[in-house]
Amino acid sequence: MRVDIWSDVVCPFCYIGKKRLESAAEEAGVELEIHWHSFQLDPDAPARLEISNSERLAQKYGRSIEDVEEMQRNIAEMAKAEGIEFNWQIANSGNTFNAHRIIHLAQSKGLGSEAEEAFFFSYMTQGLPIGERETLEDVASRIGLNPVEVDDLLDSDEYADFVKFDQEVAREQLKVTGVPFFVFDQRVALAGAQPKEVFLQVLEKAQDTPAAEQAPACSDDSCESPKK
Repeated sequence: MRVDIWSDVVCPFCYIGKKRLESAAEEAGVELEIHWHSFQLDPDAPARLEISNSERLAQKYGRSIEDVEEMQRNIAEMAKAEGIEFNWQIANSGNTFNAHRIIHLAQSKGLGSEAEEAFFFSYMTQGLPIGERETLEDVASRIGLNPVEVDDLLDSDEYADFVKFDQEVAREQLKVTGVPFFVFDQRVALAGAQPKEVFLQVLEKAQDTPAAEQAPACSDDSCESPKK
């Protein structure tokens, strides 16, 4: 089954959604053909932040550090249930444009999911500066990309149009406001890191959008669960 996924590599719910989809597909015995698409939550972000991620989020949304840290702890607990170690205390966010370009390069070689996983892990578990060239080259090397090709990409505008096109399709055609965003077999859309049971319904039927409560997602670089 083809699944198109719009995500950003600094979105913890995108990582959680990826794990839930994979778990559901394994349980249902469905082989997935995943196509990854770019969606930058903060396209104006610098390559590396000079303040902590919690400070940045608090400043951007007018919240207290305590509120932001509580939100991050809740997300970390949700991630832990999916086997993800989200070390939010050391998360080093930054501009993800080049990461998305490398994902497109990897996808052209059948390594799209490997690239997504490696970037998620680098940012959320290792706390590496996701926008810096050293991190980009490390991730690319980790999944087996040719370092010469990676250097050439980073020294050029290669795949820049792919990233921009993905984002235009998401915002203008699909009206995506947050990620993760899934499209199954190019006809069934699902937004947010839905429970595994919902993914199972879609994988088994792929005809009618399942009824589901609002699921957690990242929107405009803010990540939180729906209010009860």
